[in-house]
Amino acid sequence: MQSPAEARALLRYLEQFVTAERSARMDAVLAQRTRFVTLGIEDIYQPQNASAVVRSCDGFGVQELHIIENRNRYRVNPQVALGSSQWVELIRYNGRRDSGNESRANTVQAVAALRDRGYRIVASTPHRDAHTPETVPLEQGRLAVFFGNELNGLSDTMLSAADEHLRIPMYGFVESFNISVAAAVTMSGITRRLRDSRVQWRLSPNERTAIKLQWLRAQIRGIRRLEKAFYAEREEMET
Repeated sequence: MQSPAEARALLRYLEQFVTAERSARMDAVLAQRTRFVTLGIEDIYQPQNASAVVRSCDGFGVQELHIIENRNRYRVNPQVALGSSQWVELIRYNGRRDSGNESRANTVQAVAALRDRGYRIVASTPHRDAHTPETVPLEQGRLAVFFGNELNGLSDTMLSAADEHLRIPMYGFVESFNISVAAAVTMSGITRRLRDSRVQWRLSPNERTAIKLQWLRAQIRGIRRLEKAFYAEREEMET
C-alpha cells in the first residue's frame, strides 16, 4: 500500500506534466470538496437525470455519488454530464440484480457500506413528516442522502433502513420535483449550511492528495509509463 509520503512525492512528480494553471484549478476545487455529505440514488433509469445528478455533485462540491443498481443500470449521458463524471467518484452497488422476486440486496449492501464509514442514511420522500434541507441536523455527523427512481421513488427497503427522512417543501399542485431537480435543491441547501457551520467538512490533506492523483492520471497521456519511470527512479535512489 502506498504511504502518504510516497503519494505526495508521486503527486509532485506528475504535476509537472500539466500546466500550472490546471494544477492550481484542481487545488482550488479540492479545497471546496467534501465527503461529509454524499449523495445516493437507487434504480434511476433515465440517463439525462442520472447525468444531471453527477453535474450537481460536482457543482456543489460533493465528491462521491453512490449508485444502487437493483434493476436499472446507471448510464451517464455525456452531453448532460459535460465531463463531470471524471471529477466525481461514482461508487456502484450492482453485484446482485433484481429478478421477479424484487430482491434489494444492493440496497442493503449500500446501506451497510455507508454505515461502516460512519454515515447516517437519509431517505428523500414527499410522503413523510420529515426534515428539510434547511433543518436536517449536520452536527450529528456524516450524512448520505438517497433519492429513488423517477416512477416509484425509493424502495421500501431503503425507506425502512433510513435513520432519518427528508422532504423538499412544496407549494404547488405537484407532489414532487424531478429527481435531478430534487437532488440539486437538496445539495444546495445542505452544502450552503455546511460551509456556514463549524463542522469539519473539508477533505483531509491525504484525501486531497489521493483525489488529485486520480484526476492527474485521467488527464495525463502515457501515465503508466510515467509512473513506472517514477518508481524506477525511486528504487534506484534507495539502492
